[in-house]
Formats: sequence, C-alpha cells, structure tokens
Amino acid sequence: MGNIILTGDRPTGKLHLGHYVGSLKNRVMMQNKGDYDKMYVMIADAQALTDNFNNPDKVRDNIIEVALDYLSCGIDPNKSTIFVQSHVEQLTELMFYYMNLVTLARLERNPTVKAEIKQKEFGPSIPVGFLTYPISQAADITLFNANIVPVGEDQLPMLEQAREIVRAFNYYYGEVLTEPKAIVPDNKICSRLPGLDGKAKMSKSLGNCIYLSDEEAEVKKKIMSMYTDPNHIQITDPGNVEGNAVFTYLDAFCNDDDFSEFLPDYKNLDELKDHYRRGGLGDVKIKKFLNNIIQKELSPIRQKRKEYEKNIPEIFDMLLKGSEQAIEVGAETLEKVKSAMGINYFKDIDLIQKQQEKYR
Repeated sequence: MGNIILTGDRPTGKLHLGHYVGSLKNRVMMQNKGDYDKMYVMIADAQALTDNFNNPDKVRDNIIEVALDYLSCGIDPNKSTIFVQSHVEQLTELMFYYMNLVTLARLERNPTVKAEIKQKEFGPSIPVGFLTYPISQAADITLFNANIVPVGEDQLPMLEQAREIVRAFNYYYGEVLTEPKAIVPDNKICSRLPGLDGKAKMSKSLGNCIYLSDEEAEVKKKIMSMYTDPNHIQITDPGNVEGNAVFTYLDAFCNDDDFSEFLPDYKNLDELKDHYRRGGLGDVKIKKFLNNIIQKELSPIRQKRKEYEKNIPEIFDMLLKGSEQAIEVGAETLEKVKSAMGINYFKDIDLIQKQQEKYR
C-alpha cells in the first residue's frame, strides 16, 4: 500500500489564515505534487457537533463555507476526495469498537483535549462526544488506511493517541491497521499562527481572525489594528520583534521578493527587524507592508471563491459524490476490522460449521 493522506476541518465557520498556513496550503502542495496514492479531505461536521450540539445550524450552514474555501484554495475534487464526515456511517461504528481500547484517564490526559476543554469553559459538564474526540479522529484516519496526516503542532497529541489505538488494535487482533505519521509545516510559525490580538492562536471562537474570504477592505482594517509592541509609542522608540504579531505574520508569509516589490528600502526581513529594534521605524509602515503581502496571497483565493459561489448546488453534488466514494472505501476497511475481531458472524463459514458440530 502506498501513501494515503487524510486531513480535514471542523465546519464551525469560514476558514482563516491560521488554517491556510497551518495545513491547507501544505495540503494543496502535496496534492499537486502527486507523490501519494490517494488524498481524503474531510469536512468534520460530526466532530463539530460535539461542542455545538445546541446550535446545529452553525455546523450545517458552514459545511458549504468550508467546501468553498477548500476549492478556492486549490483543493481539486478530481485529485482529492472531499467528503462530509456524518455521511460515512462506518466511521461511527469503527469509533465504537475503538472505545474499548482507550481508558477514560488516557483521554483526560490528552494535552490538546485538556487545552480545548479549558478554552471552552466546560467545567465538569464535558460532553462525552467532545472528550472522545481523539477516538473519533483515530477512526477517521484508519478507516481510509491513511498513513500521512498533515497537522499543526497542537494536534500532535491527538495523532499520537491515534497511533496508540492502532497499536492496541493490532496487538489484540493482528496487523490490520496502518499506523499514521504526522506532517507538520516546515515553518514552525505556521503551526500556530497567533490571533490579531497577539494573545492566542488565531481562532474563530475568539474573533481574532483574518478569513480567507474577507474582502480587501476588511483585511486591511484588521491588519491596521493588529497588536504590535505596546512600548513602541514613538517612531523613534526601539521596538520588540518577539511577541509582536505583525512580525510573526511576516515570518509566516513574506519572502525576499516581497521586499523588492513592496518595500525596496530593505533587502530582507532581517534588515527590517534590525531597524525596528534600533528605533526609527513606525508600526504603520510595517502594517502596510504586511497588508500588501496578505492581499497578494488572498486575492486569487477571493476571485476563485466568487466563481464557485455562483453554483452552490454543484458544490453539494461534489460533496455527495465524494462522500459516496468514502463510503465504498470505508465499507471495505470495516469488513476487514470486523473479520479480524471475529464479529463478522454471518460471513464466517468456519464459525457456522463449528457451531453446527457442537450439536451433532
């Protein structure tokens, strides 16, 4: 079996720059490079319902938004299978079997789960579905025999738990499942892009995002209000680059060609940082430079999205076809799993004959 990629996002809102540099841009590169056998891109609506159970409209309305973002960024349904999680019923059954391979204590120790529980302020009222998110993710990966999973660094504990589940299953039932490995962005900044406020990662729930579909004026407005160095009051003041969201975004997005195009006073980012640290460089000038870079990145994405928005029924059609393809593959994997576990009773001829022998 060759390389199979599984990736996806929860449809709780439009995708933002954090998604883009954290994994989406990398997915498109991997897809177009073509050194894999299959790529599955999942819209994880079932997982999104675990903490939006009282607001299903939010999830339902955003399925199409995420699909539009995928397509406009370059995810190609002719090269990748884009599907909706809840439509693939085998995922739920596989997750049910995996629940027996994980303890409650292990789930509660998962760093990613702990952090998200704290962020969402569940307190003692944690939905079981949310707590078992790592098990669901393991089912997502293994149902499609994926061995490559592009993720941000914050998702590495989730993938490690999936690997533990695979090892446990294979220990009890034989070598059936494929153990996945993570692919993280080469640029570490991209793994956890901070929000516009500089205080946390870019997050839909915190409202500190630049969305891929934001209009040009909205993007500029957000960038010009970004957090910088609070002690850099006068242009002449020395400034801190570390913890300065504008420079973090420049680390993630800019290259030397951007300077020759938009800011020829400097050869590269190191020169810009040195000037800022010395003093004599204003925040407005840097923000305008960043705005030019981000607009250049987002402009073709916005244009493509507007074209796709003209035919929404066609997008739903694409999602249905992708989900049906996912069901076919999932059915094959689930059959192998049930056979290994010995619970494919009605197809196990040896079992039927053995039971008959008992009564002869």
